[in-house]
Amino acid sequence: MTSNSSTPRAGRPAQSRRTRHATVHLVPDSLGFALDQAAQAVGAVRCGSALPAALASLQAALPAGIAAVSRGAAQDIAYRTMRRLGTVDWLIRQRVSKAPSPLVANLLACSLALLVDGEAAYAPFTVVDQAVKAVGARRESAFAKGLVNAVLRSFLRERDALLAAAQADEVARWNYPQWWIDSVRSAWPDDWQAVLEAGNGHGPLTLRVNARRSSVEAWLARLADEGIAAARIGEDAVRLAEPMPVERIPGFAAGDVSVQDAGAQRAARLLGARDGMRVLDACAAPGGKTCHLLELADLDLVALESDAGRAKRIDENLARLGLAARVVVGDAGEPSAWHDGEPFDRILADVPCSASGIVRRHPDIRWLRRASDLTALAATQQRILDALWPLLKPGGELLYVTCSIFPEEGELQASRFERSRPDAVRLDAPGQLLPTAGGAPVGVPAGGATDCGAAEGASPGPERTALDYDGFFYARFQKR
Repeated sequence: MTSNSSTPRAGRPAQSRRTRHATVHLVPDSLGFALDQAAQAVGAVRCGSALPAALASLQAALPAGIAAVSRGAAQDIAYRTMRRLGTVDWLIRQRVSKAPSPLVANLLACSLALLVDGEAAYAPFTVVDQAVKAVGARRESAFAKGLVNAVLRSFLRERDALLAAAQADEVARWNYPQWWIDSVRSAWPDDWQAVLEAGNGHGPLTLRVNARRSSVEAWLARLADEGIAAARIGEDAVRLAEPMPVERIPGFAAGDVSVQDAGAQRAARLLGARDGMRVLDACAAPGGKTCHLLELADLDLVALESDAGRAKRIDENLARLGLAARVVVGDAGEPSAWHDGEPFDRILADVPCSASGIVRRHPDIRWLRRASDLTALAATQQRILDALWPLLKPGGELLYVTCSIFPEEGELQASRFERSRPDAVRLDAPGQLLPTAGGAPVGVPAGGATDCGAAEGASPGPERTALDYDGFFYARFQKR
């Protein structure tokens, strides 16, 4: 799913100008500095900003040398806090009778996230010491040094009892908003706990082997020669046993491979585009599915994106892979502004959605979304589907895609479209999502076009598990 689907709610800046690092005196490579950065990022998320954008903005405000040494630790703490936000907010409420200021609350949340996880790379006494220094380094929060010290030490003394008590509160236990928990329970009554638990995990680093440059077998052999453990998990997909920076991945810079979740890689195979076809990839940024389509066939491809800034990402990915497409900036729901009148053989409608199927990679999404967003997003999806269908040739196919676990954006939307279009033939078995960690319940088999074995020619085995896939919904339609 393109990150259009994870566009956050509008919000205020997390911090005023006077609270930037100019007023902070912490060693740049210290845990205290990273806690301060992470706390600011968490505050930005609470105000409506996406976490990656918040972290990038904070890093951009720092001198290059300081940004380089602090980036990794601040990012780790911020993401860890997003995954534990329900728990740590509950703990703060148990230990603080009056709500602290946002700055203090966010520093406490980040510090508690490290202490709750236990496996973090910092000793508990170091976390407490550095948290106190971080809150004391700012004039506006120095008064709270005693509070922070007391809350964190109290938690360490009663850690097991407090975490056991937190299990009675659903938000604290599952670390999702209550509306999200209720919606998942309603959609998947037999497997809702597995779906929530899976979304709290960490997605693997999955790569797509460029079929124009190599084969999966050849690239796996290359990895083995370099001592990198990996396994094939799809026709074009390889999972690395351990994540690594992309600059260390053999052949990445040369375009031999791309980073793309195995669930997202199914789109190109399911679309079934063949040499010479005219194809539209709607809502295409950052271009992963666009490039995959072009790796598999010689196409006349239009990559459509509504955001001009994000459209540049498509061009960058095409350039790295040595591929060509016509990148167009425009609204998929308003074809009159960009369509040249020529119909398409295939349309990939990877529409904006809640991005609820990729929360394990983007844990901030759960805290940015509201229940009302689903209604608005469903209306946008309907508008795009209805606008794109007339652009398809008779006999052509449209693939509807969302990275969502909610039926309003999946089967309910697909069923509505099928009922409303007498010339639309559903090609896959209705009512089924991919059996992914973040999407449909683990262990529920998919069927028809959404079955990995049928669609990709890869039989299930010990190298492939449900945890290899983010949550995606696919529905295929052919025009009579």
